[in-house]
Amino acid sequence: MRPRSLRARITLLATGLAAGVSLVLLWLAWTLVGDAVAAVPQLPPGTPVRVDGVDVDASALAAHLKDMARDKVLLAGSIAFCCVVVATAILAWTFTSRVLRPLREITGTAQRLSVESLGERIGDVKARGELAELAGTFDAMLDRLQAAFEAQRTFVANASHELRTPLSVIRTELDVTLADPHADLAELRRMALVVRDATERAGRLVGSLLLLARTDGAGLAVHEPVDLAEVVSSAWRAVRGEADQHGVRAEFDCAPALVRGDPALVERIAGNLLENAVRHNTERGWIDVQTQPGAAWSTLRVRSSGAQVDAATVDTLFEPFRRAGVARTARTGAGLGLSIVRAAVEAHGGVVSAEPVPGGGLSVTVRLPALR
Repeated sequence: MRPRSLRARITLLATGLAAGVSLVLLWLAWTLVGDAVAAVPQLPPGTPVRVDGVDVDASALAAHLKDMARDKVLLAGSIAFCCVVVATAILAWTFTSRVLRPLREITGTAQRLSVESLGERIGDVKARGELAELAGTFDAMLDRLQAAFEAQRTFVANASHELRTPLSVIRTELDVTLADPHADLAELRRMALVVRDATERAGRLVGSLLLLARTDGAGLAVHEPVDLAEVVSSAWRAVRGEADQHGVRAEFDCAPALVRGDPALVERIAGNLLENAVRHNTERGWIDVQTQPGAAWSTLRVRSSGAQVDAATVDTLFEPFRRAGVARTARTGAGLGLSIVRAAVEAHGGVVSAEPVPGGGLSVTVRLPALR
């Protein structure tokens, strides 16, 4: 059985309400007329009274008038009842069509939408109130969906580009080596080293993509006390050798700052910040790391020297595959470090911000809910 449309249901509801109210009013009129006629003065019995050409005994006059009045009220009321019900149904059906016209426009737009036509919008509707608010909410939702789809397309395109690079290197090295019939052991070892480096780069990219997918928009599976000072110490040990190779000096002002969350993700936050601070630094540059406890937030701040960063493009650094505000330009890394940091921080209910350092460099501040 096909379900009734909203227009039909509203019409039936309005008609039913009108019929119910009309019946109540008819019953009240019928009762009040009977009570009013019953108050006619009583005449002596045996006195004939002519009513509408009919002789009625005086003792039965009141009852006769009561029945006659009620019959006339019932007849007129029934005609009025039918007219009211029919008029209500017609008016409800007509005006409901006008009222629901914006809703049909919203439904039509939703039915026409696809991934290729997300740019279509409802726009301004003639109705006001809830339907206009619904149309505005629907358009806002489409804006968010379109932005999400575009971001997804960009992400997939950039990920494909990043993965294509090491795969192209591997294939080129294999083709060149296999095409050389006189390739000796040294040539094979050189090819193996290049292939290993390319596979390691691809592996790091895939690992970063998996970590980003696990943290972006997802909740935490582990809730444990974590000390930011200890996490910074562990993360620095992993990148200290690379920092020493470039002569980067680091200063630490790390007070115990407890948060509750996933220890692995919190360490990844600190690790990515320190890795970026080392790899995007200058020769013989500097890094300044601070952790501070607070009543509501525990703070991790990593400042470092480096290239000049435009303040207008700082926010884009947290987008996937962005390096210093320019996509896919660095020779090392995949541009996912700060994206993973933002996703992990948001998964903990925290906030992350960045600002340029005067003279060159970047300062990144992470605030995580403090452990109470």
